[in-house]
Amino acid sequence: MKPTEKLHEIGQSLWLDNITRTMLADGTLRGYIEELSVTGLTSNPTIFDKAISGGDAYDQHIIELSQNGHEPEEVFFELAIVDLRDATDLFRGVHERTAGLDGFCSLEVSPKLADDTGATIEQAAQLHSKADRDNLYVKIPGTPSGLPAIEESIFAGIPINVTLLFSREDHLAAADAYMKGIERRIEAGLDPDVPSVASIFMSRWDVAVAGDVPDELHNRLGLAIGFRAYRAYREMLDSQRVQRLMNEGARPQRLLWASTGTKDPDASDTLYIEGFASPFTVNTMPEPTLHAFADHGEVGDLIPPDGGDCEEVLAEFAKAGIDVDALAERLQREGKEAFVKSWNDMLESIESKRGALTG
Repeated sequence: MKPTEKLHEIGQSLWLDNITRTMLADGTLRGYIEELSVTGLTSNPTIFDKAISGGDAYDQHIIELSQNGHEPEEVFFELAIVDLRDATDLFRGVHERTAGLDGFCSLEVSPKLADDTGATIEQAAQLHSKADRDNLYVKIPGTPSGLPAIEESIFAGIPINVTLLFSREDHLAAADAYMKGIERRIEAGLDPDVPSVASIFMSRWDVAVAGDVPDELHNRLGLAIGFRAYRAYREMLDSQRVQRLMNEGARPQRLLWASTGTKDPDASDTLYIEGFASPFTVNTMPEPTLHAFADHGEVGDLIPPDGGDCEEVLAEFAKAGIDVDALAERLQREGKEAFVKSWNDMLESIESKRGALTG
């Protein structure tokens, strides 16, 4: 049995953190589904920037859209929705087999709207309607302004991938927004079965403290933060609030491990895949990480439901001068800024390519 299949068998969904029109056309993504147990896909502006600027697969479509007067942001969403429709169709079998739990792809609202609740709500509805796929997640950041947009979008029946989460507290706030939306649907007599995942970013923790902690703590912060979040997640699943919602026909928001590509060249390239093996969760991984895990990954001990020794490890980081609460806030702030930069870079790439193609 392949390592990817073993991970799937313990109850974790493997998603690919990448999409290109080429991999859709040449059968690469279909191969991942059939051979490596991949059951979903995530995307972001950086991924699309590389895909659009890295070849000619999008050139003709860009020319057509430009001739129709579309601005760069409109061009992007048109390109992305075509790709994500094709991808969600490939995952249709997974989506049906799992009764709507799995088989999702994700499309992000503009990161520039992260501090604008109303505009985020409006764009999330527009994107989901335009894509016209029930196995498409719209990604909304779990920032203070994003949380009410998540609640409102869930109430509207839109599947949401909450992104840009870093800590246990971030995740629980996202889960609360999700449940508020579901509770409102129940009160209104609407179907409470609206799916959602909450994406918590892991590898950036270790990057943030590299060089600032003793060697024995190197590359251990991301795992400890993840274990703490997982303990809270399991406690939440057992809570009366979640049990009541499930009794009404809702299903819990799943925890998703994101940013799981190893950044340290001296560390294992499967560190955050093996470390976050856990049931009823998702791990979305970059393509090189997927290949690495399929080649030499191992499925060993699962995350303990009680978080294991995470609090002891985090206490060691506190002794080393690391304030994880302050760092979580900083990482979310920096992540939001990085998303905006990636968005602007992507739009500039589209504008540049459009100019080169149309003269």
